[in-house]
Amino acid sequence: MEGKFINITLDNIEQEHLCCAIGDKKHAAGVDVKKQWMKERLNEGHVFRRLDEKGKIFIEYAPLEKAWVPVIGDNYLYIYCLWVAGSFKGKGYGKALMDDCIEDAHTQGKSGICIISSRKKKPYLSDKKFLSKVGFETVDVIQDDYELMALSFDGTKPAFQETARRMKIDQQELTIYYGKQCPYHVNCIMQITNYCEANQIPLHLHCIDSLQKAKSEPGIFNNWAVFYHGEFLGVQLMNENILKKTLGV
Repeated sequence: MEGKFINITLDNIEQEHLCCAIGDKKHAAGVDVKKQWMKERLNEGHVFRRLDEKGKIFIEYAPLEKAWVPVIGDNYLYIYCLWVAGSFKGKGYGKALMDDCIEDAHTQGKSGICIISSRKKKPYLSDKKFLSKVGFETVDVIQDDYELMALSFDGTKPAFQETARRMKIDQQELTIYYGKQCPYHVNCIMQITNYCEANQIPLHLHCIDSLQKAKSEPGIFNNWAVFYHGEFLGVQLMNENILKKTLGV
């Protein structure tokens, strides 16, 4: 494994790329929104750490109390995303990024680290097998599939917020809860809105623009959640093609 890691800070955020959307012009607007959101989070202890290369190799985490997810607990770090893609896979970068996060948690005197995963691999959620190998254990489960995994240093455990266990809403139309943490959301919302308008599909959008809203989500939420006919469909970000496949239209 070669290369060095850097952290995105208020001093370098305008110059550095956010590698999850690197080199993709259709996500440029989303990157701008993401950077503005991050500027407001960095002083809260939010961390975006990546390899200093032109690639998708990064980890993003925050103090759980300030993490925009329906998970609660005391003195934990929450990992939003850990991603190693393309030719960088299999070279130890994921383990190195996780080790850095663990070291940071110890340095801060945290009780542990947690992350949302699933028993069966799902898009946009970290792989349970990898997490288990580095010591994470399942501490809470919703629908016998979505799992909150934690690496506890002192025996304490975080948990899903009670509202997240509903996994149902009253609205019957296609309903999407989305946050500004992911740079893909702007283009996804544009494609979905255009398709629904063109095909007269009722659509209800909820922009999660506060920590309080994120903590009280009615289902699993990492930065995106989809409901249809009142039922939870998943956390996969959707473009037009994924939407058509999901709805069968």
